[in-house]
This record gives sequence, C-alpha cells and structure tokens, in this order.
Amino acid sequence: MIEEEVKNILQIAIQQQASDIHLMPKSSHYELLLSVHGQLNFLKELTDKDAKRMIAQLKFLADLDVGEKRRPQSGACEFEIEEEMPPIELRLSTITDVNLKESLVIRVIYSRIHQAQAVNCYFPSDLQLLKSLVQRKSGLILISGPVGSGKTTTIYQLLRERMAHEQLQIITMEDPVEIREESFLQTQINEKAAISYDLLIKSALRHHPDILFIGEIRDEETARMTIRGALTGHLMIATLHATNTLGVIGRLMELQISPQQLSQTLIGVVSQRLVPRYCLCCHKISTNHCPHIPATQKRAALFELLTGPTLKEVILQGQKQVIDQPVGPKLTLNHQLRKAWAYGYIHQESYHQFEVL
Repeated sequence: MIEEEVKNILQIAIQQQASDIHLMPKSSHYELLLSVHGQLNFLKELTDKDAKRMIAQLKFLADLDVGEKRRPQSGACEFEIEEEMPPIELRLSTITDVNLKESLVIRVIYSRIHQAQAVNCYFPSDLQLLKSLVQRKSGLILISGPVGSGKTTTIYQLLRERMAHEQLQIITMEDPVEIREESFLQTQINEKAAISYDLLIKSALRHHPDILFIGEIRDEETARMTIRGALTGHLMIATLHATNTLGVIGRLMELQISPQQLSQTLIGVVSQRLVPRYCLCCHKISTNHCPHIPATQKRAALFELLTGPTLKEVILQGQKQVIDQPVGPKLTLNHQLRKAWAYGYIHQESYHQFEVL
C-alpha cells in the first residue's frame, strides 16, 4: 500500500530529525533524500511508478491538482503517524523538470511534538549580549540567517527565560508556527484567508503586548507596522533575509524605512549561522552517523552582533549615503568562524563553507 510506504518514510524522517524530504527525478528512476542538519542524505531509490504514485497520494492529501504536472504547486496537509502522536504538518512544493517528471519537496513541521530546545553556541558571551537586548522594554531587534539556522529557536529560548522572571504578554506571528509554546499567544499567517503579517501586527498591537515576534519582514507594509510597534513602546523582534548585519539595515532601507526611523527604534541586529562541530574522535565534521556527539549538539550557533554606538554609526552613514570609513560589527561572522576554527571547534571545510564573501 502506498499509504504505508509514505508513513514509513515519514517515520524514518522523524527519527532522523529531517527538516525536508526530497523526491528527486532521475532519467530512469527517483531518488529519495532526507535533509538532516542542512545536509542531504540519500535514503533509497524508487521506481518511476512508485514515486509517481507517492507524489499523487501526497498531492491529493494536500488538496493539490493531481492531474496538473507542468505547473508548480504548493500546499499543506496533516499526516497521522501513530494514534498516540499528534499529527505531523507537511508543507509540499512541486516543480517539473524538462522531461515532465515532477520533483516534490516536503517540509516537515514539528510544532506539535517539539518544544523550544536549548541553544548551543560556540561563544556564550555572544548569547549573553543578545539576552541583554531581549530584556529591553521597547525597541526593535532584527535577526537574519538562512532557513534552518536556528533563528526561531534562539528567540524562543530567550523569551522563555525572560518570562520565567516576569509576567508578560508575548504574541508571535509566524508562517508556519514551528515551535509550540503555551505561554505565548501564537498566531499564523494564512494567505488563502488573507491573514497577512501586517494585518496580524495591526490586530496584535490592540492587545497591549509587551513583546511581538514577527516571523519574517517580507514587504514594506510589514516593515512599516513593525517600526510603528517599536515607536509606540513595544519590544519588536523580527527576522529578515540578509547575508549579514549590514545587509539587514540595507534591506530595511530598500523597504522604505528611513534612517531616522531606524535610529529611533533599532537596538540590535543579529546574523546567525548553525555550523557543524568538529569531532575529535572521528577527526572530521560530526555527521548524522557520528556516535560521539549527541544528535542535538552536532551543530552550534555563531553570532554576528551589531549594537550600541557602532549600530548608530552605521545608521548615520546610511543617512548620509556616503561611507568615508566603512564601519560594522567588530566581530563579523568571518571573524567568529576563524576564531572557532582556531580553537578547534569547527573543521576547515566548515569555515570555507560558511565564510561570507
């Protein structure tokens, strides 16, 4: 039964903590791959017939057009693995190659079975500085990093630690909610129902929150509402796609946020990466098969932080639109990578893989 095969694959993916499942078409077959800790691992080979049946079954569950094989499609569904476990949420995306064979990527959302985990980092002093920013009463904190770099995990841990010492109203807006936290008021974007980030921010501000976490600033209206929240005395925390901390500020200016608004609201910018550890026993990068380092500790975070007078100077230079003497964070991501490599925390290969060029 194709349903049992799908269930077996999902069980393996969950056991290995895979973030994505890939069904990749080849000339005469399909390959099934799991993305674990940012690495694609081959699981097995499937015949064209079995792979197409599996894709059709998953498309049906996600309410996609099973007969449409040329246009890209995306959707979501829930899948029950075991009766005693909550259903797993799946996000599906299809695309077709030149041979008219569909490729399917399944994002596995663990929100109903995962709680926020502790953040592992190479240099704890950086996490302490970030923690001090989250203790502020108002302002804007922006965090950037690739998908799967641990941004949400970091923010959730810091917010939970703050809530342990004071009563707060924390509202989150995400797409999707990846970590369940009962002490937060968690909301979710729904494009089909026209529930967008900017709409949720407008509504959330009427609930007198102490802290708002915005999953991603995607457009000008969301950026404008985020700034408005910070100006009206709330602590706003948001993620943004950019290569590093300087790129975050440049991206905000592209979204029509003025340097004056930034200087009044922005208190910290963070760029985060999850870098694999170097195993002293294996003498190589700790992979999913390394028995010496626990699965939850195979990667640790590196931070680039831009705060205080340096941040103000960067904003001022953006206001002048003239950079005579470029400024930026004292400890860039590349500096942190070199430091971790020098200490033997990471492998040379990881340094070159994560180096910001």
